[in-house]
Amino acid sequence: MDHRTEAAAAPSSLPRVDLLALGGTIASVPGSRDAGALPTVGADALVAAVPALAEVADVRATQVLQVPSCEVTVPDLVALVATMRAAVDAGATGVVVTQGTDTLEEAAFVVDLLWDRPEPVVFTGALRTPDSPGADGPANLLAAVRVAVAEQARGLGVVAVLNDEVHAARLVRKTHSSNPAAFSSPGAGPFGWVSEGRVAVVTRPAWSSPALSLEAVGAVESVPRVALVRVGLGDDAHLLEAVEAASFDGLVVEGVGGGHVPRALVPVLARLAGRIPVLLASRTGAGETLTRTYGYPGAEIDLLGRGLVGVGRLDGAKARLALVLALASGLDRTSAADLVALVGGGAR
Repeated sequence: MDHRTEAAAAPSSLPRVDLLALGGTIASVPGSRDAGALPTVGADALVAAVPALAEVADVRATQVLQVPSCEVTVPDLVALVATMRAAVDAGATGVVVTQGTDTLEEAAFVVDLLWDRPEPVVFTGALRTPDSPGADGPANLLAAVRVAVAEQARGLGVVAVLNDEVHAARLVRKTHSSNPAAFSSPGAGPFGWVSEGRVAVVTRPAWSSPALSLEAVGAVESVPRVALVRVGLGDDAHLLEAVEAASFDGLVVEGVGGGHVPRALVPVLARLAGRIPVLLASRTGAGETLTRTYGYPGAEIDLLGRGLVGVGRLDGAKARLALVLALASGLDRTSAADLVALVGGGAR
């Protein structure tokens, strides 16, 4: 990317970690006394603000983006994976990505679906700006670098490290808008932590390989359009009919409970499932979509029988991104839906 700058680094006997900075709260300070915070702190300054990093790793800082996390895109992340590959091929022991926490769980998930190396990739950020009392960015960055050089972290896939906890990218969620302890993994918890500078990994994820290859996804010049619709009490079919008319490439429906919708939505969902992949997630934030418990119109047995595909433990946001990548890689409607279900542990 033309806007990238890289800090020169002196030779070091310490393990090398490449820091790829995307912006976000960890890099945001007010532009003036009365203005809100903007991501303007550069990658080199992030490293300089944490002198203890020099005792842990030879950190090479690169400014990849300088944006709030809501501006990060799927093509940005696909390009980021290529940059990560180049970093480990050049000798990096691990990679740390700093970005805004609003979409950190989604960005880490996309990269995890594509990352095919044993070297750790660690996402981190901050809930408080650098000028705030009790700013959490420096501690999060130091913990992330410690995880990136830890032998225990090899082969874990992509992780998120915040508040001294290590979470799997496929499970982690931001569950509070502003608390520094905002990240959790519902139903599983963190699989490790950092304590007194020591990284402890107490469980390992069941998956061991990426779901898709970077080569299959390619440059993602045209991102597939996948809609995400959250169902609520009393919903009618008007929003889904708008989705149908707009010619989306795929749809994710976040149903209530184990994956249920009002019966008024069933006809349009059935029509859509005959044309495009339609995935069924739960809006609850924990647990899995059901497959064989309820049989009323709009319940999971009915919807799965009409061609919808349950995504197991994935929430709607992650299911949407997995479907975007699956479609971008050239998979057909059925294969793309099946791949997302496999990632989420769902069943047809």
